[in-house]
Amino acid sequence: MHIHRFEKIWLIFGSAMLALFLVVLGIGTFAMGMTTPGSHQHYSIDPETVMDTEPFNEPGLRQVGDNEYEAVMLAFAFGYSPNQMEVPVGATVHFIVTSTDVVHGFAIPKTNVNFMVVPGEVSTVTHTFKEPGEYLVLCNEYCGIAHEMMKTTIIVK
Repeated sequence: MHIHRFEKIWLIFGSAMLALFLVVLGIGTFAMGMTTPGSHQHYSIDPETVMDTEPFNEPGLRQVGDNEYEAVMLAFAFGYSPNQMEVPVGATVHFIVTSTDVVHGFAIPKTNVNFMVVPGEVSTVTHTFKEPGEYLVLCNEYCGIAHEMMKTTIIVK
């Protein structure tokens, strides 16, 4: 069977692009620690009884190790609970978040923390705060008329 010269060139070019794509994807995944959104741990919860269910009946920041914290948070119409948290520089914070009403967003600008908070789903993500400052947690999913007021603050000292 004879393959035309231009077909060979396109086959080689296409195969090289596929190989390059897989190499870049592999480097991003294994060397840089990137993961897909589905790789974060999550489980289901009854959105009707969130306020009475552990650990969401007492939202807040708890120290679970040496410079390691667990932030149990609730997203609700136009707010987050707790309203403000304070952690030391270099602290690793495990966010455990759910919603009591509608879909909300959870984004910390200038970090890689950005996920949806869905009623009935408990989402977790971990972030280490290496720089001191005031970090704003914003809702980036439209949730109603006062959506732009929905925020909380993490102070890193």
